[in-house]
Amino acid sequence: KADLKAMKEVGIGGAYLMPNYDSSSKIDFQPQVRQLTPEWWEMVRLAFQEAKKYNIRLGFHVSDGFALAGGPWINPSQSMKKLVWTEIYANTKQEQPLMLPQPSSFKNYYEDIKVLAFPVNELPDTSLPKVYSNIGEPPFFLLDTSNRKQTFRAEQTAWVEYRYNHPYSLRSLKVRTGGANYPSHRLWVLASSDGLKFDTICRLEAPRHGWQDADEEVIHSIPSTTARVFRFVFDKQGMEPGSEELDAAKWKPNLKIVGLYPSNIPRLNQFESKNGSVWRLSKPTSSSQYPDDFVVRAKDVKDLTSYLNKNGTLNWKPVSGTWKIVRIGYTSNGHTNYTGGAALGLECDKLDPQAVKWQFENWFGQLYQKIDPALVKDVLSVMHIDSWECGSQNWTANFLQHFKTMRGYELGPYLLALTGTAVEGRDKSEQVLYDFRKTVAELVDTAFFGTLRKKADELGLQISAESIAPTMLSDGLLHYKKADIPMGEFWWKSPTHDKPNDLLDAISGGHIYGKKIIQAEAFTTLRMDWSEHPAMMKTLGDRNLAAGINRLAIHVFMHNPWMDRKPGIAFNGVGMYFQRDQTWFTQSKAWMQYLSRCQAMLQYGRPVADLAIYTGDEYPNRSLLPNKLIHFLPGLIGEARVETEKKRLLNENQPLRTEPEGVSHTANTLKAGDWINPLNGYQYDCLNYEVLLKAVVHKGKIVLQGGASYPLLVLPFKHGLLPDPGNISRELVLKFIELMNAGAKILMEPGTWKVRSTSMLESQKLMAKLQHHKNCSYGIWNERDLNRLGIPRQLDFDKLPADLAWAHRTGSEGELYFISNQSGKEFTTTLQIR
Repeated sequence: KADLKAMKEVGIGGAYLMPNYDSSSKIDFQPQVRQLTPEWWEMVRLAFQEAKKYNIRLGFHVSDGFALAGGPWINPSQSMKKLVWTEIYANTKQEQPLMLPQPSSFKNYYEDIKVLAFPVNELPDTSLPKVYSNIGEPPFFLLDTSNRKQTFRAEQTAWVEYRYNHPYSLRSLKVRTGGANYPSHRLWVLASSDGLKFDTICRLEAPRHGWQDADEEVIHSIPSTTARVFRFVFDKQGMEPGSEELDAAKWKPNLKIVGLYPSNIPRLNQFESKNGSVWRLSKPTSSSQYPDDFVVRAKDVKDLTSYLNKNGTLNWKPVSGTWKIVRIGYTSNGHTNYTGGAALGLECDKLDPQAVKWQFENWFGQLYQKIDPALVKDVLSVMHIDSWECGSQNWTANFLQHFKTMRGYELGPYLLALTGTAVEGRDKSEQVLYDFRKTVAELVDTAFFGTLRKKADELGLQISAESIAPTMLSDGLLHYKKADIPMGEFWWKSPTHDKPNDLLDAISGGHIYGKKIIQAEAFTTLRMDWSEHPAMMKTLGDRNLAAGINRLAIHVFMHNPWMDRKPGIAFNGVGMYFQRDQTWFTQSKAWMQYLSRCQAMLQYGRPVADLAIYTGDEYPNRSLLPNKLIHFLPGLIGEARVETEKKRLLNENQPLRTEPEGVSHTANTLKAGDWINPLNGYQYDCLNYEVLLKAVVHKGKIVLQGGASYPLLVLPFKHGLLPDPGNISRELVLKFIELMNAGAKILMEPGTWKVRSTSMLESQKLMAKLQHHKNCSYGIWNERDLNRLGIPRQLDFDKLPADLAWAHRTGSEGELYFISNQSGKEFTTTLQIR
């Protein structure tokens, strides 16, 4: 009662009711009430009753906790699933029956998919080398696949050396870190015949990756090299600073490895990135990394599934040669809604509508069973899907049929590509893996978000949804089509956890799908020290309002069960704490009035953007932050920022900083505050594949179904989220030509563009037709404005200061500009408005 009354008094119009963790925590309050008990439901009813009394609208999350949609009612067969497999070798001398070990399982839940076999010309070389290092005791444990405790660590240049008694052919290298460690995937690989003179083979390159990537291994393809001695060298120099899609690089550049496993058997480069095991982006496999001799012909692959007995015996024997037999299946990935309490359990299968419905019925749907439906209808307005924090999923029970229906062919022998084996050529395997990722990305949109969309519609509710990237394989913009309220998040004084890409995903997703409200989880703080107040936070709030946010969900208002203790309960160290017993809470009404006024004005009309930037044909994908455009649009971005970004990426001497207190990280980590007004008077949105295919042209502008329009379409060729630069679908190339024929303008970055799934000759013809079109500007844009294309700046300043944030909206009553001074000091400038 006190909480909701306090909200009303300072001008809060709505709140998300989101229980987190468990009342069995050590909180000195009685009685303890656990989720799902009758007493708990009575507390929820009371919250709804009080909210109605004060005319406060409530939202409710799709599960207990905030990450993401699971509960104890989800059994392993209904949970998120992953591919697993085991491999054995057999020849004509093999005794029958063959025993195929079952792949790993979670809580004894496992289902077979296929047993596939193919002939091989080389067996794994399992001989163990002698191990040496230039620091400490020889780390023999790096070869132990069961090692989980010992770690090879280094803070300065160091190396590990493997010495064989015979020439060893290194073709792939598995690196296991046991935690987030970017330097482990930047080792130099050297080879020697005598241990004295070494040649450099390569330097490992980390995949682009999100923040739920800490415990996953990476298998790097190595240019095939035969030698007796291999040295793996850690050197800090040349390591990129961190960002949202290179999360582990945010932290101290110290080496931590628990396993380093060489193999003479090649694997498709970082295939774990490509089969959806985790949110990653990796470069395609080159011919030097995967020799032709190891490529399997599809016609040579035998399907032995019918020969497998339930006990794991395989009633089959090769008639000639040596064969590799792969048993492929799936199990639960074991992810839970880990921030839940009494309703903690496995995450539901995000690719299975029935599992999603079951989750809905056992949590969100129970509101209508336990509480008067009329009361719920009066108060509840939003079904909320919070930030995706349950990893990725790459299988579901009927995936084979989904794939055939959506891609037009059967996976069949190409299932082997999901395990790292090239079938029918490296390029063919990479294409199959691309089709596989695209299928997963489309399924999570239809099965998970689509199912919840239908449920929300049935109940007359809106959906608010936070980002799905960079944890679940996805099109990071597509799911915002299903949301009424796209949502990102921004953090206060927490550079390691700030989410500028999440925010841009929500903003671009909201704009391209025509959503009026774009919301942000606002001012979340890591290790808050209670020193903040609204005057300190106003500038940050303004910057994000200027970026495109027009509603704030302030994080976090914790329930305080006491009337005589202040400030009450804190939320697991993560704030900032905007709750009734914060010292300045009752004074915050003026801040709420200011934010309400800004929000109301910024919900007027439509946002105005000049550039529509295509995110690319890769999966996963997401919106492109302005630093991804610096090499292509240097004129718009400006010389000063170009030089600053070059210096940041050099990351000389790997400088560190500490913010907040106790959190040390790379000083050059990408920061949103360095990119205010990034295009100096122009605005842009990011567009995905789906909206572009449905675009039309009206009066020279590209117009989307959601209503947004753009005078210029921009096609970047090379950036961090395009590991295979220039790949583009035939369907989209034809669409671009159609748009230009109708009068649209396109700005295209130069490079060797390739059309997917076409011959080289057809690809060249299509790209020539696109690049030579009269409405295509092909080349790096070095001009300071777009005047030559008939697009003057929306907002010009006499000195183009980088610290003025702004937004522009248009509507029936006129033009609206929101302009914020981000410098922290007064100054005078002249504004010129388009």
